[in-house]
Formats: sequence, C-alpha cells, structure tokens
Amino acid sequence: MGRVFLVELQGRSYRCRFCHSPLALNDDVLSRSFSCNRGRAFLFNNVVNISVGPVEERIMLSGPHTVSDIFCCCCGQLVGWKYVTAHEESQKYKEGKFVLERWRITEEVSDEVAMDARLSLSDAENA
Repeated sequence: MGRVFLVELQGRSYRCRFCHSPLALNDDVLSRSFSCNRGRAFLFNNVVNISVGPVEERIMLSGPHTVSDIFCCCCGQLVGWKYVTAHEESQKYKEGKFVLERWRITEEVSDEVAMDARLSLSDAENA
C-alpha cells in the first residue's frame, strides 16, 4: 500500500473521532436527523479521506437499500456508509450520499472562523 495523502478542509468540518482526519465540511450536511444502531447520524452530500467497502443489501428503517460501509482512510475505523441504490422511489434522494455516525465523528471549527479577541486601538485608549 502507498502513502496516504489527506485532503485538508477549510472552515467548519467534521473529523474522525479516532485519528482526527478531516471527513466532511459543515456546509455539506444535508440532514442531521438520521439514525443508526448507536444513535444519531448525519447525511452528507460529500465526504473525503475515506475508503469504501463492498456493496451489500441492507434493510434499514426507511426500507431496503444497497449500501457500502465507509472507513477512515487514515486509521481504518468504520465511520458510516454510502447509499448506492435506494429501492423505493421516495428514498432515491439518498443515492450517492454519505452517512456519518455522530458518535464516530467530532466537529471542529478552524482557526480562520475563530474570532480574534485582541483589543483594538480604540479599546486600548479607553482602558
């Protein structure tokens, strides 16, 4: 196996809870109301730094789907799944989308988004 090159994300992002590799941008969240076996999950339009497992059929709460598990490419931990095919018409919007299990990810705010708390010149004059 070769060297792993991670895609770095700018802005608010979600990272692997185990190795802190970037996985998805906050702007790519489509829904925060999904569920998995261990609680909440988020639906994303796009994720990075993952490897995709074999395709399999699963019966989920919303019906039968063809899915692939997704793993962090850095540490190999299972982080969620990708919807390959939805068998019911009402679920077709999920095709090609990704689910990250909430307990397997952490949210990070980048330094670019953080506020600078230093005194401005006018504040320093009044102090």
